[in-house]
Order: sequence, then C-alpha cells, then structure tokens
Amino acid sequence: MLRNKSRTFQRGIRPSRKDLFNVHSSPQLAAGYSGKVRDKSILLGVTGGVAAYKIVDLIRRLKDEGASVTVIMTEASKNFITPLSLEVASHNKVYSGLFDTPMAHITLTAEADIMVIAPATANIISKFARGIADDLLSTCLLSFNKKVVIAPAMNWRMYENPILQENLRHLISRGVIQVGPEKGSLACGEEGMGRMSEISEIIEVIRSALSKKDLVKEKILVTAGPTREYLDPVRFISNRSSGKMGYAIARAAIRRGAEVTLISGPSLLSQPEGVKFVSVETTVDMLNAVNRELPSTTVLIMSAAVSDFTPAKRAREKIEKSGDLLLRLSRTPDIISEVRKKKDRPFIIGFAAETGNKVRRAKEKLKEKNMDMIIFNDVTEAGSGFDVDTNRVVIIEREKEIRLPLMSKDYVAEAILDRLSELRRIDG
Repeated sequence: MLRNKSRTFQRGIRPSRKDLFNVHSSPQLAAGYSGKVRDKSILLGVTGGVAAYKIVDLIRRLKDEGASVTVIMTEASKNFITPLSLEVASHNKVYSGLFDTPMAHITLTAEADIMVIAPATANIISKFARGIADDLLSTCLLSFNKKVVIAPAMNWRMYENPILQENLRHLISRGVIQVGPEKGSLACGEEGMGRMSEISEIIEVIRSALSKKDLVKEKILVTAGPTREYLDPVRFISNRSSGKMGYAIARAAIRRGAEVTLISGPSLLSQPEGVKFVSVETTVDMLNAVNRELPSTTVLIMSAAVSDFTPAKRAREKIEKSGDLLLRLSRTPDIISEVRKKKDRPFIIGFAAETGNKVRRAKEKLKEKNMDMIIFNDVTEAGSGFDVDTNRVVIIEREKEIRLPLMSKDYVAEAILDRLSELRRIDG
C-alpha cells in the first residue's frame, strides 16, 4: 500500500535516478546507503497549522529521494490544505477518518518505516504524550513502534507554555525525535519561537533517524573547500572547490553517530548541524587547525582542495597595476605528509582530483603518502568535480578499488563511509 516503486524525477532537467544511484558496477554497495530515504515508506501526519501549506514541498522532496509517502490528515488540517493537493503530491491515497478504512491504524503503521508529524500542533503533541487516541493520526501514533519525528509549529506562547514543554520532554524521553521549531516571524504577525523548521532541516533529521549508527566510536576530522594564498591584501590564488563533497561527508558522518569536526576553507555552504566547525583560509591555517584537532581524531578525511602553491612573497599593500607582473610561487606544506609522520596517526582518507583518467597516479599517491584510502575523480568529466551536486569516483584501497557510477555527492559520501565502517570493523 505504501511503497511506490516509481524512480522518475518529475521536475526539471537533472541526472536521472539511474545515474544518481546505479550500483551495478559495485555489487557490494547494492544494499543501499545508510541515512537515505530511498525505498523507505514514510507515514506523514499533517495537523491543523498554517505551516501545512509547506508540506507539498516536503512530500515532493522526499519522493525525489526515492521515498514512498502516505499522508494522514487531521480534520483541522483540511482548513489549510486540501487532501487532493497531498494526494497528487504523494501519488498515494490520503487518509483522514478513523472509520473510513477498517484497520487503517494497523495496516498503515505496520508497513511504514518512520512516522513524521509536520506541522505538529500543540494538540497532537499533547495527545501523543498522554496516550489519547481519538482520531486516525493519534491512533496511528500509539500503534506505531518505530521512530517518530515531530516538527512543532505554533504561536510562541503556546510553545513556551510549561505544560507543552513538559509534554515535549516526556516524548523525547521516550525516543521521539524533535526538529525545531525556529525563532522568527509567525503567521499571527508576532515574533517568537514557534516557526516550523525549514523543509531541508526536517529531511535531514529524517535521514538521521533512518541512519545506522555504525560510527559512534569514531572522531572524524573532515577538511573541505579551497584554500586561499594571498598575493597582497586583496588578491589571492585559489581553486574552484565549493566544499560540497566535504560538507556532504560531514553531514553523513553526523547522521551515523560520529563526533565530527569540519575544517573548511572559504565556502558559501551552510554549516552542518552538529559539527564542530573551524573556518580557515590558507593552507598553513588548515595545517595548524588539523594539528590542533589530531590528538582526539580517529579518522582524517582530507576532501579539501588544498592549494599546492603560494606566492613566494606576499605584498603588504595592494600591488599597483603597472605593466606585467612576474609571480614566483613556492610549494605549500603537504598536510597528509605531515600527518602520516606522526606516531599515533589516524586512519587517513585522501582525495585525488585529477584532470583525466589518472587512476594510476592516485594509486601512487596512496602508497607514497601511506594513506589507508584515496578517492579519485576526474574533474574534467561532465557531472564530476567542482561546483556540481554529483560526482563519479573510484574508491581506492591498498588491495582493491571500487568504481562508482555518477551519483549525488550525498550518496558518494555514504559510500565512502560504508567502506570506512567496514574497514574499521575488520581492523578492530
């Protein structure tokens, strides 16, 4: 009833789902990736809050990731959005009345992998906390025995009411996962805590709830983004790295239970929730930050595109434009080479962004720098490398390599962490 096997993107021009998640060239990864909603059945409860209008977007994005979504609406929610809108978005029947479909509170919950309540009003939160079951949604909540995510949305006075706060604490103590709310402008025109979390944040919490927690013992240090090497106070040399790959790895590691530090060069990306975040600019800055974090690090993932060269001399003032400029460059420190010299070095994963199919060169780097794993990608290939959301990589280990097809960087991150988890279990 819940599972929708469609794999077609409905909007825009983007890589096909076959491209984003094609594991035929890697059978050992065919079972799927931790923390992804692909092939998961999500039972989504919609209650009577103004934020209900956002739920069409939540459904669409969950379906874009391959989930099947079935909606239960309360009667109050129909004042804000129609059942037809949610049925069209989900491609599934929308349920509402307790007696409309016999045993729906049993069949729906038996088939679902997770329940999500968004928006979650004060009413449904309080009923759930006190075990009240007087409609289909509250009855389903009591019969569901897996993870539940709630996204509260209400006026700030209601949210801060001590009784509601007590109910929330009770639910959380029972394993319910709360996302938000946020402080901001509310539908009533007031400002305060009670605005439903952004859809992207709700989806991230769903991913985390569905993740296996296989990295709980790991303290992972991730580097991301470019570094800048300054010619003068206003000019620098750098590269095209956006930081997307490293940020994806940091988010995936957090979902899987690791303690994560993210050292990032300049990037326009939002700081992932739950990480210790360190902002740097130059290669020396990044090296110093890595050295500070190493004593407590078990795994180092060097996904940053570190500048290989720096101006031999940095001008203290802006260099005036007058004729040609002869620029002399010096080598920057090699961070991995510095780390591998240490006595109690962590497990090291490096990246080799090459122009052309230079897998052999990546293998040489793996050996020369005494790394445990290196991730190769050809940045000249369409859909791979900088500034895009997809990547095609080869995971290279000392005794084997795994060639992955074009897939989203989120999936690449999960694939890398799957291999890391397996190798750490073997070593342990």
